[in-house]
Amino acid sequence: MRQFLFALALLAPLPAFAQTGPVPLGTDGGKFGDWTAAMYGSGDSQACYAFTAAAASSVNIPNRGQVLLTVTERPNAHDEVTIAAGYTFPRKAVVSLTSNGSTVTFYTKGDTAFTTDGADAITAFEQGSTASSTMSLPGGGTVTDNFSLAGFSDAYSAITAECP
Repeated sequence: MRQFLFALALLAPLPAFAQTGPVPLGTDGGKFGDWTAAMYGSGDSQACYAFTAAAASSVNIPNRGQVLLTVTERPNAHDEVTIAAGYTFPRKAVVSLTSNGSTVTFYTKGDTAFTTDGADAITAFEQGSTASSTMSLPGGGTVTDNFSLAGFSDAYSAITAECP
């Protein structure tokens, strides 16, 4: 539960988080296979998240923070797919994520990568069993992070039901 609250605190804008705190969705504390689903805030500041941590990484990066793949639903923004890298991306970083034969590209800011086509990523996640991201590292090279999609469809259904 501590990891769950920590991850939500990193993802939540402070004013919305302070209003109501995270509320797990579903009957098992927000757990859906390898994914967690939660909601916080209300009204215009309500947001629902489904997220999972990387199951494996190709490179061990000292002092790397948690690597999270997240899908967010908000009142006026749907299917926002992000990757928290656990490090600050270098300038002009290249980030892509592949699942079920589909590749989605991302742009970066700070330690987060954002896709401009979340709907394609959602479709690939629903049809696949794993997702793999490849990201530029500071100082050169790349890291590949692998994510399980077990439970994704149920977690996604929970967040889209709560934040339509």
